[in-house]
Amino acid sequence: MKRAIVIAAALVFGGLLINAIVDLPSSPVDLRIAVADNMANSGVSHPVTAVLLNFRGYDTLLEIAVLLLALIGLMAAGPMLPPPPNQPADALLQKLARIATPPVIVVGGYLLWAGAFRPGGAFQAGAVLAAAMVLLHLSGLLSAWNAQLLPLARRVILVGGFVLFLCISVALLAAGSLLQYPPHQAGLLILLIESGLTLSLAAILAGLFLFLSRDNGGAP
Repeated sequence: MKRAIVIAAALVFGGLLINAIVDLPSSPVDLRIAVADNMANSGVSHPVTAVLLNFRGYDTLLEIAVLLLALIGLMAAGPMLPPPPNQPADALLQKLARIATPPVIVVGGYLLWAGAFRPGGAFQAGAVLAAAMVLLHLSGLLSAWNAQLLPLARRVILVGGFVLFLCISVALLAAGSLLQYPPHQAGLLILLIESGLTLSLAAILAGLFLFLSRDNGGAP
């Protein structure tokens, strides 16, 4: 029954997405001038971050919702068998994974911070952190995840970024606008949103691998 509901919801969403693509304007709209004219009020100095988290923030909010729904659908329709027990990998591989993980975390933090003024941001940082979790799993240091036995803290991390983004959106809507930040608070709000999204995106992207993994965590 759960699988039928997930499949039906996916088909409905797919139809709506196809309809939205068909309705796109035939000629592209050049918004570079409008973006440049409003950069001073965006809270950041990089135009991509300004568009994704300010001028078109609701697009990013929906993107996070889609990723989260994809993970929930995977958890509902995926394999119900518990993951195999973790087995130690080669000692050298584990040592390398332990050495590589802290610098990867630093890189992820830098990408999050750099998004305000150069290419980077929550999506890039989250992908890097997710890759670190996959590496730890493949080296036998992190077990596969079980959807039926998911700890509360991990559930909070998975949905926390989206919930934080949604709460800020509702608060701004109550003030009279949808995701239109006050100029003097825009930079802080964007950093707060991206920090939450980084953790959630890392968990979601890693979860898409770890919830399906039947790997013994480094076993040959």
